[in-house]
Amino acid sequence: MTMTRAPGTAAEVIAVRPGPPLAGTVAVDGSKNAALPLLAAAAALNRPVRLSNVPANTDIRIMLTLLQQSGWHVAQPVDESASVVILPAKAGHFPPDLAQAARIRASYYLVSSLLARHGEARLPWPGGCRIGARGMELHFKVYEAFGDRSVVDDTGYRVKAAAPRTGTVSLVLPFRSRGATVAALLRAVTTGRPLRLGEPNLSPEVLYVLEALRAAGWESRAGERLLILSPPSSTPNDIAWTVPGDKVEAGTLACAVAATGGSAHIEGARADDLAPLVAALLQLGICAGSEANALTVSAQDGRETGRPLRAVASLSPGGLDADFEPPLMALALRRPGTHLFADAINPGRHSNLLPQLSRLGAAIQEVSPTECRLTGPQRLTGTGVEATDIRTGSALMVAGLTARGVTTLGGLDQLRRGHADLPGKLHALGADICEVTP
Repeated sequence: MTMTRAPGTAAEVIAVRPGPPLAGTVAVDGSKNAALPLLAAAAALNRPVRLSNVPANTDIRIMLTLLQQSGWHVAQPVDESASVVILPAKAGHFPPDLAQAARIRASYYLVSSLLARHGEARLPWPGGCRIGARGMELHFKVYEAFGDRSVVDDTGYRVKAAAPRTGTVSLVLPFRSRGATVAALLRAVTTGRPLRLGEPNLSPEVLYVLEALRAAGWESRAGERLLILSPPSSTPNDIAWTVPGDKVEAGTLACAVAATGGSAHIEGARADDLAPLVAALLQLGICAGSEANALTVSAQDGRETGRPLRAVASLSPGGLDADFEPPLMALALRRPGTHLFADAINPGRHSNLLPQLSRLGAAIQEVSPTECRLTGPQRLTGTGVEATDIRTGSALMVAGLTARGVTTLGGLDQLRRGHADLPGKLHALGADICEVTP
């Protein structure tokens, strides 16, 4: 099969067949999970900001539309398709009606900017992947620490900005929420107040925001127990940020290469961000390493040790990102040993992924709703499966590369929310994969 799509048509399913080991060099897109808070941070600064390496997936397009509807100008340089410039515009009199905010999870990052611009934020409950209840109570506590008031109902929520205040805002998060940490940072920016945040989330995506704010003149210190953010004494005239490469896309491609016994060079993601993924691959007996902005996988140089893998998603600094877990599970089905997987951060993810892998013939024992165990190697058989969320879709493509016969993957709208063209990248490495149009 070849990678084809009729012009102007949308593919209904992706067809995947086993083939030779994947090999070659491929570059990942910019990270969706990093770009979304960076776009919101650009709006919060209320200054012109240029972002490069912005991915072209669906969630990013929706976020850019929401920014435009909220009163910001979004320009795309003619010579750079992956760059956007966020420009402040004159504030409107009324908060905008942002119905499309219900389509993505990250719409809540816009609250701080809406409060600064309109004095009020009215948003529907966020959407995104259906992977369990992920409430916003902690976000509201963040806004309350700044003096803002929140009201909720069945359709959404409204936050009313407090009158201008001064002084340091101090609060401690009961758990290391990425969304609440970013919310606190952005509200500090829009109010111009110093922030002392206890028990912060220090995932790479949060550190990218801190790095970007430092480039805009803000001062910060981040430790495992305390994050301090201070307003700038001066701001640069030109603010330009680069969205880091997608570590999850790199990890998914690495798992696909390893599952087929191949060898590849995956460029674009930061080595530090990939360290937990590389450790998991090494634990499975896969020869892998990362340096600078490249990840190398040489599955044929590894050995099947039979060592069990414990892939436990964690919010701790340096912990395994929950988005690495699904492709690692698809890979582990091919590796000897009894492997444990746990994701209590997204309690509904396993209820999406496990039934789809079972359709391919995978035998997976559910220890609890958020924990499962499997023993490999297992032989899968292709059939029709569904991408019920972004990471389930990418994991099913990894599994389909080793399943007998043809695996057809539906639900491509979910997959494209996080990846502009993941099937195309797999095809570039030699995968027998194509998009089947009506």
